[in-house]
Amino acid sequence: MPTLLIKHAYLVTLDDHHTELSDGGLFIRDGFIEQVGPSTELPASADEVLDLSGHILLPGLVNTHHHFYQTLTRAIPAAQNANLFNWLKTLYPIWARLTPDDIYTSTQTALAELALSGCTTASDHLYLFPNGSRLDDEIEAGLELGLRLHASRGSMSLGESKGGLPPDSVTDSEEKILADSERLIQRYHNPKPGSMTQIVLAPCSPFSVTGDLMRESASMARKYGVHLHTHLAETEDEEQFCLQKFGFRPVGYMQSVDWVGPDVWFAHSVYVNPAEIAVFAKHNCGVAHCPTSNMRLASGIAPIKEYLAAGVNVGLGVDGSASNDGSHLLAEVRQAMLLSRLKEGITGYSLSNDPDRKLMTARDALWLGSRGGAAVLGRTDIGSLEPGKCADFYAINLNQLDYSGGAVHDPVSAVVFCQPRQVDYTVVAGRFIVKAGQLTTVDTGKLVEKHNKAARRLVNG
Repeated sequence: MPTLLIKHAYLVTLDDHHTELSDGGLFIRDGFIEQVGPSTELPASADEVLDLSGHILLPGLVNTHHHFYQTLTRAIPAAQNANLFNWLKTLYPIWARLTPDDIYTSTQTALAELALSGCTTASDHLYLFPNGSRLDDEIEAGLELGLRLHASRGSMSLGESKGGLPPDSVTDSEEKILADSERLIQRYHNPKPGSMTQIVLAPCSPFSVTGDLMRESASMARKYGVHLHTHLAETEDEEQFCLQKFGFRPVGYMQSVDWVGPDVWFAHSVYVNPAEIAVFAKHNCGVAHCPTSNMRLASGIAPIKEYLAAGVNVGLGVDGSASNDGSHLLAEVRQAMLLSRLKEGITGYSLSNDPDRKLMTARDALWLGSRGGAAVLGRTDIGSLEPGKCADFYAINLNQLDYSGGAVHDPVSAVVFCQPRQVDYTVVAGRFIVKAGQLTTVDTGKLVEKHNKAARRLVNG
C-alpha cells in the first residue's frame, strides 16, 4: 500500500482538542492518515516525502451546496441585479439548452476551482436534466478530477402550468424522477468510509416540486440510507409562496412532508424564527450557509450565530456560480466570518455594551468550512486530520506577499483574514489534485477553452 509522509508544516488538525503544531506532519498509508504529530516523531521515510517548511496544512474544506452547471452562466447581464425569483426566470430558458457535455465540462470547471481553493469534498445539486443530460455525466467528470463528490439527484416537477415557478420545459414527471433516483442510488452510492461518491436525493425547492414528490423522495432516501437536501427559506418570496400554496411557512411545510431528521440538510435557511431553529436542533437537521450568494442576490443574512448556539450543524457552500460567480471555498470561509461580524454590527449595540456578544473568529470559520461541512453531510471520516481519517488536506505557502506580516503574528488567522488566494497543495485520499499550485488531473488551459466555447453557445442559442 502506498505511503506518503508530510513533514515540517504548521499543522492545524481541527480535532476536538483544536491541536495545532508549529512543526508537524502526517504519515499516510493507502489514502488514510496513520499518524499525526511533530515531524520528529513521524517515520523517517515513505514512498513519497514532501517537506512543507513555510507552509500551513489544514483539513480539506467541505462544500455543502453548489450548482456546478452554473459556471456556464456567470455574470449574465440580465441576471446581474435581480432577486432570486426574477434571477431564476431569466436563467431557466438558458439552462434548458444544457447538454450532457455541458454538464461534464461545467463539473470539471467547478471542481477544479474548488480544488484550487482547498476543497476536497463537494456536494452538488443538479436539478434539471434537459436534452438527455444525466447525473452520470457529473459523476464521471468528478471521478476523473478526483474530489470526493456528493452528487444530488435534484428534480423539478411543479412547472408554471401547475402553479410553480419554473417553465414546464425544465420539469420532469415524478415517475421518471423517482425511477432515476433509485437507479442512481443502486449504481453509484457508496456509504463506506473513504467513499468517493455518494448519492443524495434533492427535490429543488418548495416552489418547484410537489408535496407528493417530497414525501416519496424522503421515503426512498430512508429505504436506502441516503441523505436529503433542498433549498429552504432563502427569500421572503419563498415564505409567501409557501403560506399561500401550502398554508405553512417553509419549515412547517418541511415538517408536513416528513423532511426533518439527521439525514436532511437545507441550503440557505435565511428566513427562520427561533421556534423553527429549535425544530432544526431537535431533529438534527443541517444548514448549508452560502454567504456570498445571499449577498449577491440580496436575500438576507442567515442567523448562523443562533443556529450554532442551538446546536445546529452548519457547513458552508459557495452555491451556484450564477449567484456567486466563483467556486472559491476558502474565500467563502472568509465571507462567513465577515458577514457574521456585519450582522453583529448592524444590531445597533457596541460590543462594549454587551460583554456576552462574541465575534466569529477565523478559527470558528475554518471549523465551519471543514468539521461543520462534514457533519452536515453526515460523514465522520473527513473534516479533521486524525489517525484513521481520510488523507484529505490542503496547504498554503505562507511566504507569499499576500500573507507577509500576518503569518508572522498568527498563521491560522492569516489564512482567513488576509485576501484568499489559490492554494499550493490539495490532496484527496493521499493523491495530489493540486501540486505546487498546479492541477494534476486536468489540463486547465484546454478546460477553460472548452468551457468558454460552451458558455457562448449556451447563451447565444
